Amino acid sequence: MSGSNLHDKMIDREKSFHGVKSVAGNRNGLHDSGESAACGRQDEKSADSGNGEKSDKMRLQVYLAHAGVASRRACEQFIADGRVTVNGVCITEPGSKVSAEDSVCVDGKPVYIEETKRYILLHKPAGYVCSLSDEKGRAVAADLLREAYSERLYNVGRLDMYSAGLIIFTNDGQFAAEISHPSAEIEKEYIVETSLPVPPGLVEKFMHGVRVDGVFYKCVTAEQLGTRRVRVVLIEGKNREIRHVFEYFGAAIKRLTRMRIGSIENGGLQAGQFRELTPSEVSSLLRMAHHNKSGDSDGSGKNGSNNGSNRAASFIHTKSRSEK
Repeated sequence: MSGSNLHDKMIDREKSFHGVKSVAGNRNGLHDSGESAACGRQDEKSADSGNGEKSDKMRLQVYLAHAGVASRRACEQFIADGRVTVNGVCITEPGSKVSAEDSVCVDGKPVYIEETKRYILLHKPAGYVCSLSDEKGRAVAADLLREAYSERLYNVGRLDMYSAGLIIFTNDGQFAAEISHPSAEIEKEYIVETSLPVPPGLVEKFMHGVRVDGVFYKCVTAEQLGTRRVRVVLIEGKNREIRHVFEYFGAAIKRLTRMRIGSIENGGLQAGQFRELTPSEVSSLLRMAHHNKSGDSDGSGKNGSNNGSNRAASFIHTKSRSEK
């Protein structure tokens, strides 16, 4: 499905959008990851064919992405690793087709296409890892959403454990693939606070590009806001890019917070709080990704409506760290 088609489908969902979901109201009706996937089963599991008609079969990785297992690319790896079975048979080829009548399992647990698509903006507190589970027993960001949503949600992109700020969770694999692909070039804005004054030249050199341990890092823009505060905008997805650059210049980072994803700004979310993205915000992200991939002139990562951030207060879910 193209970015524009997915964008059109999001507009069709406007009337059925559920703006607020009470955290307290869901505490007694929760499901774990395996159960929530089962709860999201729908009667018709069809995909659009190339000519716009409905087909009763779809590629296995697409089915898994629509079921909220992970992004399409991650699902392809799940298949290659032998973690997926169809009707009891282990499938290792991503191109295999499945239908609603097939029994699809991941790691032995049945998964189904979820009817309700979720797009959640979380202000991740520092100290949480962006993973569905952690072998070291560390706090997981997805756990902050479990009491409010039964769907199987996963993060789009990452924030390292010691960073805070905005991150999107969804069960829509196509959406995740669209906006997380490198060619989407969605801007992400950060505020960096350092323990000591920012070294002279750091901002300018980061904007022109700097090579650290053989890796080239270059931000879209950087602006020094004070002696120990810098605003940085990135479109790259390189691991711990800001931390590597600041450490290279001897600037120890005290606090690193992501403030914006594309046109989606914080809008008053405190650490640990989250809200659902509005349909217009989801469409805005898809528009940016589509424009940037096609090279359109109006495809800057910050383009799109900011109305959603202005209305954020009415969608905020409060969840304190002390509840964990």
